[in-house]
Amino acid sequence: MYFLNFPCHCSPQKVGEKLSYHFLESKHRFSGGRSIHYAEVCTWYGALCFGQAVQDTLLISQLKYRFDKMLKTEKNLLPPLNHVDNNMFGCLPLRLYEITGDTTYLNLGLSYANSQWILPASASDEEKRWNDQGYSWQTRLWIDDMFMITIVQSEAYKATHNMIYINRAAKEMCMYLDKLQTKNGLFYHAPDVPYYWGRGNGWVAVGMTEMLMDLPQDSPYRPRIMRGYRLMMKSLKKYVNSDGLWNQLIDQPDFWTETSGSAMFTFAIIKGVESGWLKTEEYGPVARKAWMQLCNYIDDDNNVTEVCIGTGKKNNYQYYKERQRMTGDYHGQAPVVWCATALSSYR
Repeated sequence: MYFLNFPCHCSPQKVGEKLSYHFLESKHRFSGGRSIHYAEVCTWYGALCFGQAVQDTLLISQLKYRFDKMLKTEKNLLPPLNHVDNNMFGCLPLRLYEITGDTTYLNLGLSYANSQWILPASASDEEKRWNDQGYSWQTRLWIDDMFMITIVQSEAYKATHNMIYINRAAKEMCMYLDKLQTKNGLFYHAPDVPYYWGRGNGWVAVGMTEMLMDLPQDSPYRPRIMRGYRLMMKSLKKYVNSDGLWNQLIDQPDFWTETSGSAMFTFAIIKGVESGWLKTEEYGPVARKAWMQLCNYIDDDNNVTEVCIGTGKKNNYQYYKERQRMTGDYHGQAPVVWCATALSSYR
């Protein structure tokens, strides 16, 4: 009941459609070099999932056309296989493989998934230590990684049914939970940065959610991840702000409402209620209000407002408070589309 009968401007199908088609009109966003930025990948991936959920074949075909240019005339835009943010690109061709069955997409996607666990010759001593322990050499203990690493591994698992992908992602997730989750359920940005940054926590919330949706019920990793997930959701419910959303630093009431992290938390709660991991009467109203409030942060040009700019870790309170707020940034566009997809799939 909480995920149906929304006001017109909050219709998940309409919002998802507007933001997904707006993405098709938008320019590429590049990383430090000239390859596709991970935030664009997240939005692209989200739009594909939305197209599947509502069976919009036109949207899917246009998203595929945008991608196929990178296999022909825009090969220079393909990210190098050298960093956690770049490698998550692999989730996109793997999702296209799921839709089309074209092994060109499968092979490309697996190259990104596999290289996360293939130690390069130029690896540092730290990267070698992570590899020796069975973790990705791209491990860096930033909470962002718990989406960047796990999403491509989960997609590789779904594409191949090979347990190696989901198991290594789950092992990585459990290690991050042990290292970064604090007693209140939230996560520091990194071990040396004791701040509960909104979008950083959002990445791990979505990462755990996606992992729990894909991880077999009898997996030995599942209880640990579920425990971490539920502890985080309990804390998020406590820190909802007066907007029904969450702040740039989650536990700081004088910070501003930040939409990208808020949308990620909303997605995680929606899927938790839908999947029976969270009590409907306790969390359903939280997710419903958050979704409706997020819709108020979409402007007339279908851009999500109040999105924190890309943010590396820094042990400085004022640094997080003064981060620039963006409109239409892919970091914010993506999770709102994810929410629209989750709600559009609700029956």
